[in-house]
Parts: sequence; C-alpha cells; structure tokens
Amino acid sequence: MFIKQLQLKNYRNYEQLDISFDNKVNVIIGENAQGKTNLLEAIYLLAFTKSYRTANDRELILWDKDFAKITGMISKNNDQQIPLELIFHKTGKKAKLNRLEQKRLSEYIGALNVVMFAPEDLSLVKGSPQVRRRFIDMELGQIEPIYIYHLGQYQKILKQRNHLLKQLQHQKQQDITFLHVLTDQLVKHAAIIVKKRFDFLKLLRKWAIPIHLQISRELEQLDIVYTSTIEVLEDDDEGKLENKYYATFSEVEANEIRRGSTLVGPHRDDLIFYINHKDVKLYGSQGQQRTTALSLKLAEIDLIYEQIKEYPILLLDDVLSELDDFRQSHLLSTIQGKVQTFVSTTTVDGINHDTLKQASIYSVQKGTITPY
Repeated sequence: MFIKQLQLKNYRNYEQLDISFDNKVNVIIGENAQGKTNLLEAIYLLAFTKSYRTANDRELILWDKDFAKITGMISKNNDQQIPLELIFHKTGKKAKLNRLEQKRLSEYIGALNVVMFAPEDLSLVKGSPQVRRRFIDMELGQIEPIYIYHLGQYQKILKQRNHLLKQLQHQKQQDITFLHVLTDQLVKHAAIIVKKRFDFLKLLRKWAIPIHLQISRELEQLDIVYTSTIEVLEDDDEGKLENKYYATFSEVEANEIRRGSTLVGPHRDDLIFYINHKDVKLYGSQGQQRTTALSLKLAEIDLIYEQIKEYPILLLDDVLSELDDFRQSHLLSTIQGKVQTFVSTTTVDGINHDTLKQASIYSVQKGTITPY
C-alpha cells in the first residue's frame, strides 16, 4: 500500500498543503522546526488517529485556528482507493473511512498500516516498560484491530477499578462487591490481551531473530521474552489465563486495597530482549541496543506483509543520521523497491546509497513544501 495524496489544513505549522507522493522513497529535507517531522506525524496520525509525539490533540491545531484536518488517499495492491480523513477540534476528533465517520477506533485502525522509526525508538530496549508495551499495542493493533477494542475496554475498567481501590483505601467506600464485579470484567479483557500479545510475539521472533543475526554478521542470537505479573505460559489459552488472573487477584486483593492500585495485569507487563542469553538492557552496548531496535522495526515490515499481504508505509524520522554506515546501508537495502518510505533529514550528504539516489526529494521551509 502507499499514500498517493496528502492534504493538510490548519495542522501544526501547515496552514494549507496538497501534495502527491511517489510510491517508492520520498525524502523530506529541511532545517529543524520547519515542518518535516510534522509531515511524517500527519501520516502516522492517519494510521492510528493519535500522535507519537503528544497526547494532547490540541497541539495539532495551528495557532489561533478552531480545527485541524488531515486527508489522505490510500492505494492498495488491488487498486482499491481508500480516502481517510481526520478532523481535530478542541473538544474532540472525528475519523472517517471511505467518507463515513467511524464510531470506534477498532473500525478505523488497520485501513492504513505504518511503521515508524524515530530516534526515540532507539531507546525501545533501554527505555521504560511503558515504551515496550506501547510498541506491542500499536503494532498488534494494526494487524488485528479487535485488539484495540479489548485494550480500550481494559483501560476503561482499570481506571474505574483504581478509583474504587482509592476509595476503599481511604475508607470512603466499604462494600467490595463492586470491586469483584470490576475484577471479573477486567480479567476477561486481560486474558484476551495477553493471549494476543503472545501470538504476536511468536510472529515477531520469527522475523526479528534472523534479521538480527544478519545485521550482527551472525555473531549475535536475539531472543524476546514476555514477562507478566502472573505466572503464565505462552501456550496458555484464554480459559487458563482467566483462571490464573482470578487466583492472583484473590491473593493480592488486600494488598491492592492497602495500596489503592491494581497491582497485576497486562498494564504492568514487559518485554525483555536477550543477545546471546544476556539481557540487552542491562548488559548490551549502545550498538547492540540499536541493532535490536533496528531488527524489531525491520521485522514489523515483513510481519505486517505476512498478515495482510500489503507492505506498510515506513516513516524514518531523522533516524538515518543516528545509525552507522553498516546499519544505515542494511536498512536502505531492505526497503529498496518494495516499501513506500518517507525519510526526514536535514541533509542527505554522507548517505551514499542507490535507494536515496532514486528517491523523490522535497524541501520544506516554514510549512511550505517544494520539489528539491
């Protein structure tokens, strides 16, 4: 798949933009704060309806304007043309697929598949568990949108449950009957979420391990392990997972009330990456951590293709300068000729690769884009 046309109105520093793109590699060159990252963010937004840079949608609206609008025309392998549209108001947002407003994110996400690789993704290995959970949630949600529904329901119930636990902690509430009701609801979604995460992890290993072996010149063996707040096995079905959650919640209930917080569940789980049986976060060099992050991102491309028979769009936001020549070359060789790619950079000087020599190059300055 590729994005044929992008229109922006009152978005970030773009008052008005209407631009068509090549279906191979598009390089966006500009100094900092001119709008190149904003452009990649707009494509990301079309895929996920939320930014990877801010949780506040109001920041997406051009100063002194009432709304921001992003419109894209997506082309798929079967020549299907899909219009996507997002409108951000200060009070909320609307997502339209084929010009029809979608009430649920799970009905919208998946129409456009995107893999983002930005400098902050290099901290995927050494960052907080929240970073790695977000990685799983965003990538899994693209290939299986129903996951987004269960995750949303889980987060909604979790918020209610934590609020009730706070009340019980401060003895503003005495009856724990409602706590058990919320626990029942939470467990059902938690079991589905963890099961789907395990299934996704098997796919991720299938693609990331050989990629990492190749980038490391066959010197390093990667492994990825899912760590949970309960004792689980990867082959546990949803029924077994539910039973294990019920047992654990029963054990920790008094402690949860004392602390006023939900202590177990997929919102506290994590991924651990190993190279040659050593934890990369604790013992890996910066180079090994970056190779792991790159392997994961390249794996996403093939993983998504395997699941939906379409290559995703790749967004490289100012990341090439963060990679050494070997990793840079491996990345560009992997995408050559098969993935529509957007590269934002301040300069292409020093990047000597056929992929960029054949690219369409644009210059961005103060929210205006022109062919280079």
